[in-house]
Amino acid sequence: MLKDITAANEADLRRELIEVALLRRPADTLMRVGALLDTNTGLWREDMELALYGGRIAYVGPRGSYRGDAAGTVDKSSLLAVPGLGEVHKHIESSHVTPEYEAALVIPRGNTWTCEASHEFSNVVPDRTLDFWLAPRRAGSPLKIFPLPGSAVPPTAWEHGAHLEGVDQTRFLSESLACPGLDEVMDWPAVRDRDNPAHDRLWSMIRATWEARAVVEGHAAGIRDLPNINAFAASGIASDHEAWTPEEAFDKLQAGLFVEIRIHTGPEIIKGLLEMGLTDWSQVALATDDRPAQEVLATGATDRNVRMAIEAGLSPEQAIQLVTINPARHMRLTPWVGSLAPGRFADIVLLSDPEKFVIEEVWAEGRRASKGADYLLRVPQIDWPAWATQSVNIGRSLTAGDFVIPAEPGRETMQAAVLRPFHWTDDFLTFEMPVAEGAVQRDADRNLTKFAIVDRYSGQGAVSKMFWLGCGPRDADTALCCSMAHDKHNIWCVGSSDAAMAQAVNACAEMGGGWVLVHRGDVVASVRYEVAGLMTARPAQALAADMEALYAAGAEVEWMFEPSFHPRWAAGFPERLAFATLTCSPWRWNLVAPSDHAPQGLVQVQTGETHPVVW
Repeated sequence: MLKDITAANEADLRRELIEVALLRRPADTLMRVGALLDTNTGLWREDMELALYGGRIAYVGPRGSYRGDAAGTVDKSSLLAVPGLGEVHKHIESSHVTPEYEAALVIPRGNTWTCEASHEFSNVVPDRTLDFWLAPRRAGSPLKIFPLPGSAVPPTAWEHGAHLEGVDQTRFLSESLACPGLDEVMDWPAVRDRDNPAHDRLWSMIRATWEARAVVEGHAAGIRDLPNINAFAASGIASDHEAWTPEEAFDKLQAGLFVEIRIHTGPEIIKGLLEMGLTDWSQVALATDDRPAQEVLATGATDRNVRMAIEAGLSPEQAIQLVTINPARHMRLTPWVGSLAPGRFADIVLLSDPEKFVIEEVWAEGRRASKGADYLLRVPQIDWPAWATQSVNIGRSLTAGDFVIPAEPGRETMQAAVLRPFHWTDDFLTFEMPVAEGAVQRDADRNLTKFAIVDRYSGQGAVSKMFWLGCGPRDADTALCCSMAHDKHNIWCVGSSDAAMAQAVNACAEMGGGWVLVHRGDVVASVRYEVAGLMTARPAQALAADMEALYAAGAEVEWMFEPSFHPRWAAGFPERLAFATLTCSPWRWNLVAPSDHAPQGLVQVQTGETHPVVW
C-alpha cells in the first residue's frame, strides 16, 4: 500500500531523504543513465546517476558522485531519462476504465501523473469524489492522481441533481494535499452575469479555492473576442484548454491565461505560435482532455502529445517541458512531479530516441513499471462499493409510451423545435412534423429522428424527448443509448421507434450503465460501464474488444447523416452523441432531463429560456 500525500507523511519521508542524500542512510536503488533532461533548465546532463529511496529521488549527480550505499544498482547507460509525463487536464472517465486500469494503460506510455478533472464523476457521486480517485493509490497503484473536484456540478443552473458549492470545495481541499484546485469552470455566463442563478454557487467555489491558495481551472470555449477574453482572465480563472486557432491561443496567452493545447488543434496552434515568434513556452502545456482507452492503445497517451508537438516544430526538450515542469508549475505540484530532482517521485521515463520519443522503460515510484508497451506491476483488485456501482436509478422499466410526443387533438401536423449535433446557433431549427394516432411522428425522409434524455438519478423515470436532425438510425426498430452524456451523464437515446428506445434504455439500466445498440428489435451489442455508468473495472484491452464489437454491430445499421459542425460530426456510428448534450459554452439550446424549470427539457442553457418541443 502506497502512502497518501499528507503533510505528516511528507515530513517523515523527506527527513529520510536528507539522510540518503548525505550518505547517512543507504539508497534503495542507484540508477545510472546516459543522459538526463533537466526540465528546470531545458538542458541535458550527460552520464548521470540517481539515488532512489522510498519511491522518491534522493540524489542526482554525475556518475560516480554518489558515494553512499545502495541496495541495488541499475545500469541504463544506453538510455536517456526524462521525468514521468503528466496530464494537466484529463477526464480519466473518458478512458472508460477505472483508475487502477488506467495506470496499466498509460504508464507504459510515459504518463505517471494526472490532474483529474472530475466534473464527470462528481456529477454522478459528488460527495465521493476524493474517495474514488484516491482509492487506487491506497490499494497500491503507482499512477499519481491529483483530483480537482468539479465546478460544473450541475453543469448549469437549468439541470438538477448533484450539487457542489463552496463549502464542499473547502472540505475537499482540506482533506488532501493531492487536491490541487477546482476543475474547469465551464459556465461562463454564470460567472459573468450576476443575475444568473448559478452565479453565487460558482463564485463560492472559486472563493473557496483561492482561500486554500489552489488553482481555478477554466474552460473558455467560444470566448474569442477581446472583451470576453479580458473578462475571463480578470475573473481569476487561470487557464483554458479550448483554443481552436493560433490567434485565439496567442490572445489568451497575452491575457495571462495558461494555455493547454489538445491533440486535434495542436499542430495548427503550435506551428502558428512559432510563426508568431513565441519563444517562452512556460505558459503552455499539452492536454489530453478526453481520449478513449481504445484510442490510447492505438495511438498513445501523453507520449502521443509529445510526438505531435515535436512534429509541429518544437524541440524535444520544449515538448517534454510541456508535459512535465510546465503543468507541474501551473498546478503547484513541483514538490512532487515535473522534474528529475531530489524529493520528487522516482518516476523515470527511459528513452532510446528523444527525437521520435521512443519509450523503452518506465519506472514509477522507484519500481520498473513497464518494458515497451507491457505493464509489469500487479493491478490492484478493488471491490468498488455500491455508491460507485449502483448509480443508474431510473426507478422502473420504461415503455414505448414514455417516448411518445403527444399531438394536440385534431391536428394533422405540428411545428417542432429541432436540434442537430453540436448546434451552436442562437435559435433552434423549426420543422412541420406529421401527426398519426395522436402523436407527432419522425420523418426519416428528411433525416428527422427522435432523441431523448432519461433522468437516471431521481428514480422518477422522467424522460424528455424531441426531434433531432441528421443523426440516429434509419433502420426500423433500432435505437442506440448510452449513460455517458457529457456532462450530466443522464442516459441519452436516439431511435427509429419508441419501443426500440425503451428496450435499449432498460437494457442499459439493467447492466448499470454503458452502451446498448438495438437493431431491428434485438439487442445486438452492449458495452458495460458498471462504475458510475462511465467506466468499467476491466483491462483496457477487454473494453476495446467490446467497443470493436459495438462498432461492428453499428456498421450493420444505416445511420442518418447531415453535415454539422466539422470536425465534431461525421457519418456512420454516432459515437459523438455522447458529447452532443454538453451544456457549457458555446452551446445554446439543448435538451436536458425534465425539471420544474424545463418540464419538457428544452432550454437555452445560457439564458434559461425554455420552449415547448412541439406546438
